[in-house]
Amino acid sequence: MQTNERTKAQKDLVETIGRIYENKGLGAITGRISGLLTVMDKEQFTFDEIVEELKISKSSASNALRVLEARNQVEYSTLLGDRKRYFHIRRQDKFALINEHQTMLRKTRDLFHEMLELKADKKSPNAIFLKDAENLLTVFLDRFDELKAEFMNKQ
Repeated sequence: MQTNERTKAQKDLVETIGRIYENKGLGAITGRISGLLTVMDKEQFTFDEIVEELKISKSSASNALRVLEARNQVEYSTLLGDRKRYFHIRRQDKFALINEHQTMLRKTRDLFHEMLELKADKKSPNAIFLKDAENLLTVFLDRFDELKAEFMNKQ
């Protein structure tokens, strides 16, 4: 793939990531900044470069960066004698994302269990749905640790 084609594909993917974040309620600009810092060949950008590259306002960039920093997705570094902040994706343990999803699924399973416990008729269609969903989530959760161990053994 030529450099121009790759850059165009990267920018298209940045926009796609923005839409995904927006659908999750985190804001398109937040997603676009995350995408920019993750997808592009250049792996760190100054605040002004982010504003220029994404054609967004400074306040929008500032707000989105605050959200990403609060979520531990983005961090910045500085250079001696340079007042600029260089933003980049926070590089985490390879299992951080999986662990986050595992925690979310555990909370969802526990919520389903709590709802099921409050049902008077455990054989109602909603109760059956909740029990099935709880059981399915338990299977996934049981496999997470097995899959992580399997992954580590293949390294």
